[in-house]
Amino acid sequence: MRKLKAKRVVIKVGTSTLVYPDGSINLRAIDQLAFVISAMRHRGREVVLVSSGAIGVGLNYMGLKQRPKAIPEQQAIAAIGQTELISIYKERFAIYEQKIGQLLLTRDIFVYPKSHHNVLNTFEALLKQNVVPIVNENDTVAVDELDHETKFGDNDQLSAIVATNIGADLLIMLSDIDGFYDGNPNADARAQLLGHIEQVDQHTYELAGGSGSRFGTGGMVTKLKAAERMIDANGQMILANGADPAIIFQILAGEPVGTLFG
Repeated sequence: MRKLKAKRVVIKVGTSTLVYPDGSINLRAIDQLAFVISAMRHRGREVVLVSSGAIGVGLNYMGLKQRPKAIPEQQAIAAIGQTELISIYKERFAIYEQKIGQLLLTRDIFVYPKSHHNVLNTFEALLKQNVVPIVNENDTVAVDELDHETKFGDNDQLSAIVATNIGADLLIMLSDIDGFYDGNPNADARAQLLGHIEQVDQHTYELAGGSGSRFGTGGMVTKLKAAERMIDANGQMILANGADPAIIFQILAGEPVGTLFG
């Protein structure tokens, strides 16, 4: 059995968990996620959810099959999708009598001292009031410019930045893969799942690869960067398959599912 510190937990859920490959919304997974997190809260754990999916949900809502190429169009789809996504979350969490709050962040919030201080106070106030903060990047305004970088790049990094800033013990990253392998399991039948990685080093990165779907942006390298950030902050991260969010119960029980980093 694994020994985990899990009083304050950040859960990151990828688009692949929330949106089916055909673009339709996976309401069952969202409902299960709401149930699990609500149960965690009712047992005294503090939980923050970092949720991808705004663009994927927006594409579905607008009946589009492909992500637009133009940045303004992508940002418009994100605005539409974020509204729909948070509405679904609110409905599902209400079933389990759990209140939620929404935080849309840009990277510069953590760079400037005053905004950094204010956002940390917001997290603390929400958690103190037994509210689950649901976090996403503010895709409608985030940009990358020479003197004003506001994008996190992906929600893997966002989840780790949030987790380390709020002093979370554990980051649970749910994806479409069972954990970290020593090879590509889709191409190599001999690839083995690594149950525990104490440190992320150059060799670990050399084993990594992969790409996101048309709805998401994350790959294995971004997950390793998140794990490295958590380890550097004396925290832990678990990468596991989010097809059934009830796997979180197994993780918190110390069962050896997924890959533990740290």
